[in-house]
Amino acid sequence: MKLKRLPVMMGIIIALLLVLSPLLSACGSKSTTNTTAPPVTTTSGSTTSSTTTISGSTTTGTTTATSSTTTSANLGVLKIGMMTPSTGPVPEKGVPGHDGLIDAIKYVNDELGGVQGHPIQVDWRDSEYNMQKVGTIVQDFINSGDILFTTHSSSEMKAAQAVANQQGFPGVVVFGSTMNLHPPYPASHIYSPTPDYGDDWVALAKYYKEHIYKGTGTPKIALHLLSGTVGQGTKDAADAMASSIGVQVVDIENHAITTTSEITSLTNIKAKNPDVLIISSTPAPTAVILRNAKDLGMTPGLTVMSTSAGFTAAVVDLTKDDPSVANGLYGVSHTVTWDDTVTGINKAKEYCQKYHPSDYGNMDYLGTWTTCLIIHQALIDAVKNAGYDTLAKGGANAWKAVEMQGIQKLTGYDAQGLQGGIISYTAGDNRLDDYLRIYQIQNSKITPIASWQEAPLIKYSVYGEK
Repeated sequence: MKLKRLPVMMGIIIALLLVLSPLLSACGSKSTTNTTAPPVTTTSGSTTSSTTTISGSTTTGTTTATSSTTTSANLGVLKIGMMTPSTGPVPEKGVPGHDGLIDAIKYVNDELGGVQGHPIQVDWRDSEYNMQKVGTIVQDFINSGDILFTTHSSSEMKAAQAVANQQGFPGVVVFGSTMNLHPPYPASHIYSPTPDYGDDWVALAKYYKEHIYKGTGTPKIALHLLSGTVGQGTKDAADAMASSIGVQVVDIENHAITTTSEITSLTNIKAKNPDVLIISSTPAPTAVILRNAKDLGMTPGLTVMSTSAGFTAAVVDLTKDDPSVANGLYGVSHTVTWDDTVTGINKAKEYCQKYHPSDYGNMDYLGTWTTCLIIHQALIDAVKNAGYDTLAKGGANAWKAVEMQGIQKLTGYDAQGLQGGIISYTAGDNRLDDYLRIYQIQNSKITPIASWQEAPLIKYSVYGEK
């Protein structure tokens, strides 16, 4: 009987094996499903420095960016180093200068497609207007693989250029002085988007003589100069050009960037009875000098003028308790005003009002915004001429490509109309634009009073040092 059941039982077992075999096979196999890694999200925001692909807003002295998503499909970045004196003695210049840089790079990346599709990554530092820190900052830029760097002030650049020129690292100074741009000072790798403080002095002296002076004889000019590159650049031009312009410098006084009173120096100037006083400084000392001149009864009456470093909305803000202190001040600037109707002003207004509304109307903001547009064009030329891979590696080959295939290839660029001339490099002249314009503060507003004028290259033969 048992033998009769055996075939039946074997049939049942075989049937069960056939049914269960696929299931057992599936349980024992390894998964072959492909997985995709999630995108990498990077954020930044340091209290003293920041490295970021700009896509957000900033706060005073820091760079705070919204997170940006990077995937393998994105093109690589181009890194540039930027420093501003956002803390220390000149925040009235450094803060709006920083904001203009960051907002302009955001505009370039978000709306202009970066550099041939490659976003610009900003490596920003606050110099604190401490020149002992500047050399270290520049070396940090070099070590970080940055392909060029900028400084806001001529003093920062003077401290930076010893390191930069020795290594061939190209730099752009937003507000330049003679010693940044002209031999015999070492300036072979340093450029400025605009004329320098010496050019400012020449333009002011000529304008005074041709349009304001009503006396007889040679106009007498007194100079009140910030110690360092700002004042020295002005003096260089006065020494070189006063005689040919037909003016006489009757007194030169110097002041510190931290000055709180210039009564004594202005008393000395008053005794020389000048026809015009030209101040070359930053906004805060300029405001002190203007107040003290009024206190001494020198103004109204004496014509007072300012070079571009101090001629900004900050002077109006610093004297808003008594608008008569700044009203009437003549000055020079290298960019349009916020009320001009040129192509590029609307974007500058839009980004400023959205991210940094307190900077609206400030010429430092507009100056750095425009500088970034020029750098953007130089990098476009460099990528076209030398290739992205050459630049992305950093180092000497990248710097040479940026300078020779980018900056020195600039020609015919109009910077969206934000400067008076056409941006072009001319061998032997590291000013990328040589046009400026005379303005006056009228009813607490910086107002153009003359057409754009060219600043011919001055070939300085003798330099001093203060």
